This record gives sequence, C-alpha cells and structure tokens, in this order.
Amino acid sequence: MNRLSCSVFGFLAAPSGVILRRFSNVNGSRSRQRLMQVARGRRLASTEAGENESGHISAGPNEGILFFDNILPLRLRIAHRLPLNIAEILKGANETAGTTADPASIIREAVPSDASFKITNVLPRMKDGGAFVKFSHGQESSTVEIEASVRKYLKEHPIKPWFSPFRPVRTFLVRGRPWLEDLYRFPTSRLKVEFIPRAPVDAAAEVPQEALYALFRRYGKLGDIVPQPADSKILPKFAYLNFLSVGNAIMAKNCMHGFRVLEADGGTKAGIELRLAYERINKTHWIRDWLFNHPRIVIPAAAALIATITVAVFDPVRTWFVKAHITHSLQLTDSKIWRWFKAQATDIFKLKDSEEAGLNAIWDDRKECIEQIQAWLMETSETFIVVQGPRGSGKRELVVDQVLKDRKHKLVIDCKPIQEARGDSAKIRAAAAGVGYRPVFSWMNSISSLIDLAAQGAIGTKAGFSETLDTQLAKIWQNTAIALTRIALEERKKGDKDFNLGNDEYLEAHPEKRPVVVIDNFLHKHEEGSPVYNKISEWAAALVTTNVAHVVFLTHDVAFPKSLSKALPDRVFRTVSLGDCTPEAAKRLVLARLDAYDPGRAGGQAKELVVSQREQHLEELDECIGILGGRLTDLEFLARRMKTGETPKKAMDGIIEQSASEILKMYLLDAGKAQRKWSPEQAWLLIKELAKSESLRYNEILLTDTFKPSPSGDGGGDPVLQALEQAELITIHSEHGRPHSIRPGKPVYQAAFRLLTNDRVLTSHLDLATLTGLIKLENASIEKYEGELGVLGQLPGRPEGLAGRIRWLVGKIEGAQRRIEGYEREMAGLRKVLRGEY
Repeated sequence: MNRLSCSVFGFLAAPSGVILRRFSNVNGSRSRQRLMQVARGRRLASTEAGENESGHISAGPNEGILFFDNILPLRLRIAHRLPLNIAEILKGANETAGTTADPASIIREAVPSDASFKITNVLPRMKDGGAFVKFSHGQESSTVEIEASVRKYLKEHPIKPWFSPFRPVRTFLVRGRPWLEDLYRFPTSRLKVEFIPRAPVDAAAEVPQEALYALFRRYGKLGDIVPQPADSKILPKFAYLNFLSVGNAIMAKNCMHGFRVLEADGGTKAGIELRLAYERINKTHWIRDWLFNHPRIVIPAAAALIATITVAVFDPVRTWFVKAHITHSLQLTDSKIWRWFKAQATDIFKLKDSEEAGLNAIWDDRKECIEQIQAWLMETSETFIVVQGPRGSGKRELVVDQVLKDRKHKLVIDCKPIQEARGDSAKIRAAAAGVGYRPVFSWMNSISSLIDLAAQGAIGTKAGFSETLDTQLAKIWQNTAIALTRIALEERKKGDKDFNLGNDEYLEAHPEKRPVVVIDNFLHKHEEGSPVYNKISEWAAALVTTNVAHVVFLTHDVAFPKSLSKALPDRVFRTVSLGDCTPEAAKRLVLARLDAYDPGRAGGQAKELVVSQREQHLEELDECIGILGGRLTDLEFLARRMKTGETPKKAMDGIIEQSASEILKMYLLDAGKAQRKWSPEQAWLLIKELAKSESLRYNEILLTDTFKPSPSGDGGGDPVLQALEQAELITIHSEHGRPHSIRPGKPVYQAAFRLLTNDRVLTSHLDLATLTGLIKLENASIEKYEGELGVLGQLPGRPEGLAGRIRWLVGKIEGAQRRIEGYEREMAGLRKVLRGEY
C-alpha cells in the first residue's frame, strides 16, 4: 500500500480527535487545546453512519454544515465488502502519510485562514467521495455568507486532488437534513426525488418541474426531469432528476435531502419534504434497446462485420492449410526421412509389393496413353485433359501413380464423397476435407439459415448471415486457387531472366511449374441442377485459363462434354479413352499377383501346386480371362480367389454368380423402382438379347414394343437406354457421332446374362411380366382405335372418304387382338412353369 492510499484510508479510519488535530490550525489564533477538549467531551464518531451512529448530523443555532466533494476517490467500493475492521488495522496510518495527499489537508486548504467560523466536526463520506464539515459561527455572520466566502475562496484558489486532476473541489451549504447511511448503495447520475407531504390532505401533492429545476440547477447541469406518469397510483409522488455527471448528483443529494419546499417555492402550505435516493441506471439497456429497435441497420451490419472478421482472420489460415495439404508438408509418410527408412527396409528384407508387381503389366500395355498425357502436361494449352473409361478400368491409378509419379505438387479431388453427402453441411465438410480446407464451420450454415429466417420475419428481408451451398463451395475453391497460385510461383527467383514477367505470362512460359489438379469420379451420380459439378467445372476452367494449374478429369460418363462445354465452350478437350486391357496384359496381371503371393503368409492354408496342376490352371486361366475380359476389378477379384486355393474355373464361376446377383438386385427387382428411369421388363429384354449376342443394333432395340413410350409419352426411347448405360448395365458404342451398337456394361456381364437366362423360373417370371406389359399396351391401343371409330360412327351421313380410315382402324384392332391372343398363349406356358418348378 503506497503513501497516498494510506492517507486516504487513515482519514476514514481515524477517530475524531485525530481529525480535529488536523484542523487545529484552521484558525491560527484559536486554541488547539479547546478543540481537543471539545473532542474529548463529545466523543463524536467520524464514521459514515452519522453522529452516534444515528444516520443523521444535526446543526443547532449558529451552526451550519458544508459538503465538500471530490475529497476521496469514488471507486473505493471494495472497502465495503471487506469483513475486517479497517479502523483498527489502519489506525494512525495518516500520522505517517504525507500531508500533500491527506484529505484533511485538502479541507484545511479549502477554508480561508481568516474565516469567521470554526470547524467542530467532520464526517467523511467514502461512497460519495466527500465529507460533511460542521461549523459554528457568530451572530455577525450567516451560513449563506459563510458558504459564499468559502466558494469564492475555492474559485480563486482551486484545489485539484491527485486522483481527479481535471475536477476541482467544490462545496455547498447543506440545506436539508442529510441521511448518512453506510448501506451498499453507490452514487449514480440519476436521483429519485420523493415528495413527502407534511399534512395528510396533501397526500398526492408534488413539486412542479419548474420548482425542481430552480432548486437543483445550482448543483450542476440537468439532462432531464422525468415526472411520475399521470395515471400512476403510486404514493408518495416522485420524479427523476438526470444530471449530466455523477458529481453533480452527489452534491445535490447530500445538500437537498430532507429539504422542505414551502408554498412560496412550489410546495404546499404545510410544506413538502424532499427525499432523495440514487436511482440505478443500467446502461447496457441503452445498447440493447438500440440494437433491438434498429434491426434493419444492426442485422446487416452484424453480418458484414462477421464476414469481414472471417475473411481477415480465417482465410489466411485456411489458405495455409490448403497449401500444406498439396505440398504434404504436414504428413510424416511423405517426408524424406520416412522415405529413406522405407527404402532401406525394402532393400534389407527384400519386400515386394504385389500390387505394384501386378499393375506393371497393365502400365506396359498402356504406355502410349501415359506418355500422351505426360506430353500434354508439358504444353501451354488452356484446356482440360479428360480420361474417360468405365468403373474399374484403372483411371486413377494410371494418372496419379504413373503419369504424375514424378510431379511434386498434385491435388486429387474426389467428387464421390462430395456428391454422396447428404445435406449442405455434409457436402461442405466433404469438399473442405478433399482440399485440406480448415477450419470449416459447416454447422454454422444451419444456424445462420435460422437467423436469416427470423430476420426475414422481423425486417422483411434476409440479413445475409446464411450462405448457399454455391457460395460456400466457391469460397473453398477460391482459397484453393490462391494456394495453387502461391505454389506455382514459390520457385520464382529474382535472378531469373523472366522475373519481370507478370504471373500469368510467367506460368504460361513455364507449364512445368504449374501444379496438377486431378478431379476424380467426375459426374458420379450426376443429377440435373446439382451445384457440385457446375462449381467444380467453372473453377477448373478458371485454373486453366489463368495458367494456374493443369486440370485432369477422370470420369466414367460418356456424356461429359455436355457438362464441361458449359465451362469452356470455346475449347476442344484432350481426351483419352480407357477400355479393358488386352488378354495378354490381363494374364500377366493375374500371374504377377500370384507370383508375388507367399503361401507361407496365409497361415498354411494355401498348398504348393505340382507341375501338372500348374499347367492345368494356366489352361483354365486363359479360358477364364477370355470370359471375364480385361476389367481390372474383376481380374483383381480372380487373383484374390485363386490365392485362397481355388481353381481359375471355380473362381470365375463365383465371380459370374456374384455379378448375376448384382444384376438381379440392381436392375430387375422392384426394390427402388421409383428412382429408376427404366422398367425391369426393359432391362430384361436387353439381358436376354445380349445373352444370345455380344452386340445389338441400337435402333433395332428402339423399335421393339417394350421400348415404345407409354401413351403418356414416358418410359421409352433413348432416355431409357442412356439411363441403363449410366447405371452400367450396358455400354453404348458410337460411330460418326451417333449411337451405333449396344454391348454389356462389363465383359463378365455376358456370362452373367447367360446364367440368368438359364434359370427357367426367373425367365418365366420376367417374361410373364413383359407379356403383361405388352398386353396393356395393346389394350391401350385398341381402346384408342375404338374411341376414334366411335367418333367416326357418330358423323351424319357417313362420308365416303372415311372408308379407308375405318378399314385401317379395324385392321389395327384386329392385329392388336391377334397379338394379345398370342401373348396369352405364351403366358399360359409360363404360368405352367411357375406352378411346377421352384
């Protein structure tokens, strides 16, 4: 505790004798001994509870009370909370404190040395930051004159305490009967004035505003006078005085409490006593009320502020994380130390990766495609590279593991988890995870939508808190583009000869510096109006046109030009089509996987084969590969089953049975029929025909009755075949830009089609459903023809020109009826099979 605080608390805690000794020099000619005698005789306590703890201070004849403010700091509320006896602890502390900061010295300096009165008592008011000074005077002077003389002296000799250097000490005469309480109540700038009538007849009396202004304006400027509402029944009547400063309210409260307003001053005959109390002001309500009363300003401003803070604080962090994701700077497995240890372990223990050993056979077969893509990546063309092929053809492995194996900076974005995510928040999380964008607050999107909905109901328009999925995805791609640009330019040095070129010109001149963005599973489960693929293609177009990065699309959809042309309408895409590998490459793949397999690692389950068994298996393997084709996923499945000890023939049969089960579940059963664009009968017709032939004529299928549109115009034609191709049941081959032929979606499907058609019960069931549908079509046609005949029959006179039309309609009805009868005969045989077989 420093000397200044000791002096303050010492003044508050000292007994009256000590305080009076401090004022013994106020009147230099007065006897100090007499003052001490008065103190010993009266033993007045100088606490905040008044004289003798009564809560009041009285003034007799020829006595008066002055209130000095700004004697003590106002912010000493903690002293009221302390459970200790401050008076005993700090007793005598002011004896050692410097007098320059002593409150007693401040009051001594505030009184002129030739004053015509003497101080008899001092009561400090720690809460109010001042003190009551009781004095006595002679008959020749009045209290008003003494007040005027002291105020004049303070004006000529202002005193500014150390804790309030800009506000001098003031004093006023106490005109009322102050209430000196030590309750836990603290000053505010607002006073509540209660009007206490002295006579019962004046119970509802109150002092007018003009009288209140005249009484209280002398203590400081008033901000407002708020009278009691006219319809209020509360007694006694009251009013609120709002001062512009707390110090003015303190002075008014201590000087005017208990003052009696007579009739001449605006009161009543008996008089009205004023009772003053501090009224607590909750200033936070001002801010709250303003915010709630101006939602059209506050809500959009808050949205703009939040957006600004988000961009300023989080965007640089997110860009850094995206860059770290692309450069793999935070991944231990990509560090040089980890790769060195892995290489050493591989050399020491002679480890051999079976996957790598097997795929090398495929890469040798596709070496031309790999070299072609690598050559395109070294060119400056501003277009997309598209690698198209069916699922399981090894598109991702070819591009990422072979074409880009020597590329330092590459970013792979998988569209499958983004498109399959349910809800906007899940899509945002999946997109952010794909590029390393963090932190991401996807859950805030739902809360922001609710806030926007509430704001729209309150102010009539949206506040802009929520953002659509398009906006959120655009932010993610934008930060990713910034990170890609920094990566592309980070090796640029001042010493380079083309350092003075702009960023676009530099990257155009150095295509090898650009990162490569691989967009996998593009158009996976594509839906019209989906924002995911639209935003990705637009973002990718911006990357290639500004020379920031090369973009490679991997897709199984043959209709990809329709989606990509919207983003780059004036560019020709560079396309590589991947099909199934050749039988020779497929055989090398399976054999490489089997040779890399160690039977000892299987727990002894696999057995070594003798030479004759190996030769037999090789012969079976050639036959199985001819049936399964060159699809990588099927070859991998075959190799895994053979590792367990199965023969190639048995493994192939298992693959065919599993494919047949998948076809039955995905294309023929009624489960999920509402989401399909084809009927089971249409899929079954293709399965039956492809089981007989490897290829079907496209237009011949369109002419069949099963693929005719319904009377409403739906469920037939090209859209059904395109939907079945999208679902990978079939593959449509084109020639000269038009659909030419139809083949199975996978080579193994043809064997699966034969397996399904050999099931008599399944064939009978599906053929019966097909014939039932054909009968419905024929009946609908007959009904239409009969309706037209009915209209023609009602014409008056039966014109001769309608005879040909009538004969044509009758012939159509007759032909449809013959077909219906034929269908019913076939259905009878099918029902017989269903009744007799399981």
